Amino acid sequence: MPEILTPEAVDFVTDLNRRFAPRRDELIAARAARRGQKLDFLAETAHIRDAQWQVAEAPPALVDRRVEITGPTERKMAINALNSGAKVWLADLEDANTPHWHNVVSGQENLYDAVRGTIVHTSPEGKHYALRSDVRPATIVMRPRGWHLDERHIDVDGRPAVGALVDFGLYFFHNVRELLARGSGPYFYLPKMESHLEARLWNDVFTYAQEKLGIPHGTVRATVLIETVPAAFEMEEILYELRDHASGLNAGRWDYLFSLIKTFRDAGEEFVLPDRNTVTMTAPFMRAYTELLVRTCHKRGAFAMGGMAAFIPNRRDPEVTAAALEKVRADKSREAGDGFDGSWVAHPDLVPVCQEVFDEVLGKRPNQLDKLRPEVKVTADQLLDVKSTPGEATFAGVRSAVDVGVRYIQSWLSGNGAAAIHNLMEDAATAEISRSQLWQWVHNGTVLADGQVVTAELVREVLAEVKATLSGDHLDEASDLFEQVALDDEFVDFLTLPAYAKID
Repeated sequence: MPEILTPEAVDFVTDLNRRFAPRRDELIAARAARRGQKLDFLAETAHIRDAQWQVAEAPPALVDRRVEITGPTERKMAINALNSGAKVWLADLEDANTPHWHNVVSGQENLYDAVRGTIVHTSPEGKHYALRSDVRPATIVMRPRGWHLDERHIDVDGRPAVGALVDFGLYFFHNVRELLARGSGPYFYLPKMESHLEARLWNDVFTYAQEKLGIPHGTVRATVLIETVPAAFEMEEILYELRDHASGLNAGRWDYLFSLIKTFRDAGEEFVLPDRNTVTMTAPFMRAYTELLVRTCHKRGAFAMGGMAAFIPNRRDPEVTAAALEKVRADKSREAGDGFDGSWVAHPDLVPVCQEVFDEVLGKRPNQLDKLRPEVKVTADQLLDVKSTPGEATFAGVRSAVDVGVRYIQSWLSGNGAAAIHNLMEDAATAEISRSQLWQWVHNGTVLADGQVVTAELVREVLAEVKATLSGDHLDEASDLFEQVALDDEFVDFLTLPAYAKID
């Protein structure tokens, strides 16, 4: 295994933290200060939206992104992702990764070997995994932790380091030159930002890191996940701040719904959502968000990336698999038709489905940057039109939220941040939407389809019933933590914050 925590690498990470952690702290504090304010497109940045500008031209390795596979940096899953035939592997150190110190360091070790094409793995059963010679390995785009998370295992002047700067710094320091030598580059997905000022901070980190190591300005490329509602109102400004380093924007789903609930948790019934599984990408407020994203990206020469197909094919149940694949195909067809340049899948078996759909639309073109969507006009009211969402809250939805939430937290505490639950590959966003939806229903006295009112007592009853059906390590901790983040009067911003205190 390569040595990751070399003195030089740690010094680099320490330097990044000394320079940029204070601004990170200010920006996190600013999030809380903005809560409760009316969301709208910013008047003070209208000149940016009205001006003529483009992001930097994409490097060759990122021109065609029609299929991207996501997953943690666990060794076997990394090899399978690189071999999948997808154009890009989103190497996830964020929501699909429990930040055990072992996972943080071993993830960097696996990325080091993946960049150099030397990554191999032998399972306990003796099965050997290695990169295939007949498949072009997926381009690596690494996702560091969000700005809100710390890394307590690295101390900088008496305080924990910023998790995002640890993830970025170690990967960039060890791999930037090797990536460039191989015709690729240091490419990143940036999660959970809430403002263009947070994007400006990332841009300053990139600029400084490149200068520090003697790398040409603009070598870094970043794709931003627009997975918070405040960020949806600042898409153009986010691209503008990162314009020398920007590659595109991504339209998520669960994190966006979680953000909507969190942002408007005290705003009344008009922001109460029905069962999470009934809130599709065709809901009016979700259509407004995705169409605005495509228009914004292509207006500025950036790629628009679609959301996750999380289904895990079950070869023992072909009927269930066939029905699910048709839903995946329909979802990807909608995205391709809307002008997205590519989309995400969570399992190698879904790569051919997504590839076929985008091949049909793209033909020999690598992307749809020429599809400008000038007819799209999205207002603030449309982005916030939650009350028009079809569906209802049901008791089955309550039970599903508890069941999936507890199962995922149990998996996360055990060290597995990418959990297969009920034929879906789930990450932290799943637990977030589950617990936040219950919090919203309880605090709004939501009446279910069968006439029951959602109360804390009802949720605790369901929690006890669900817990009795489960087993395994960390079940008590997972159940207690889920109850805390779903029912406490104070809404914790991210469940991973109290969860982090429970792991090594």
